[in-house]
Amino acid sequence: MSVDVIIPVYKPDKKFDKLMLSLLNQSILPDSVILMNTVPENTFLDAQSLKNRIRRNLRNNKPYMTKKVDIRIVDVPQKEFDHGGTRRRAAELSKADYMLFMTQDAVPADNYLIEKMLHKLTGNITNEEVPVAAYARQLPAVNADIVEGYTRLFNYPAECRKKSLKDLETLGIKTYFFSNVCAIYDKKAYLEAGGFVKKTIFLEDSLLCAALLKKGYSVYYAADCKVVHSHNYTGKQYFKRYFDLGVSHKQYHEVFDEVPPAKEGAKLVFSTIKYLLGQRAFMGIVDLGVKSAAKLFGYKLGRIYDKLPKALVRRLSSNPGYFD
Repeated sequence: MSVDVIIPVYKPDKKFDKLMLSLLNQSILPDSVILMNTVPENTFLDAQSLKNRIRRNLRNNKPYMTKKVDIRIVDVPQKEFDHGGTRRRAAELSKADYMLFMTQDAVPADNYLIEKMLHKLTGNITNEEVPVAAYARQLPAVNADIVEGYTRLFNYPAECRKKSLKDLETLGIKTYFFSNVCAIYDKKAYLEAGGFVKKTIFLEDSLLCAALLKKGYSVYYAADCKVVHSHNYTGKQYFKRYFDLGVSHKQYHEVFDEVPPAKEGAKLVFSTIKYLLGQRAFMGIVDLGVKSAAKLFGYKLGRIYDKLPKALVRRLSSNPGYFD
């Protein structure tokens, strides 16, 4: 049984350094770590630069490793990066039985993440069929603001859950919710489902989840597998992200429009307000209102991106190069 870790990398920072150290201190080590290194134009942040950074990090911290781990770095020109296509390319490079995808800013909460994630796809979770994919719980970082902290706990609760196509009636579009911040896939099932789409601005994980479920497989939310991952986004940043979300829903409407909405957005807002009132965090309610409006407005515009001038679309998106 082999497992590779795959991470898209762009301008790595200290979180990436912590992630690499944690991966090399795991109870079960990966066979390979494949880094898809997005290289901005007119910079020197190529594979050699990233390799030197990793060497310094490992030399200074000396992780305990019971076997050699192959670290492979693949340069991806920034104009060629795609959330689906780049991960698809990495999956083609992997020869492992299982692939653990992570983002560069997700840090494992302990040294048993890989072991526990593998167990979800190889152990007997229930008496039913073993899932072919699983995603981890995301915990807020210590510096997360109060709204972001509660949002992570709302979206990633403490209870595990297995999902199949039968859950569409009760969960709606949340059935397809999945997160490549930390997600493991059975390579055989991944290939049978067609893999990641070659071009998408967002939601490559949810699209693959939908494809797996339609093949009759089940997926798993592994609440006991934890990574620290959160963002203190501004209203403008939320607007751009949700604009891109709307673009994805529009471009893949045949996937997302066929299922009933879960109205999770409204549930989250009202639940957060109740929490903030209990904490007497009244300014947090103002912040929540501004950011919720930015999300809604951005999403609505994203759904009609094809009717907007291309120059405007590029300004509204967090990934303007996608529309070139």
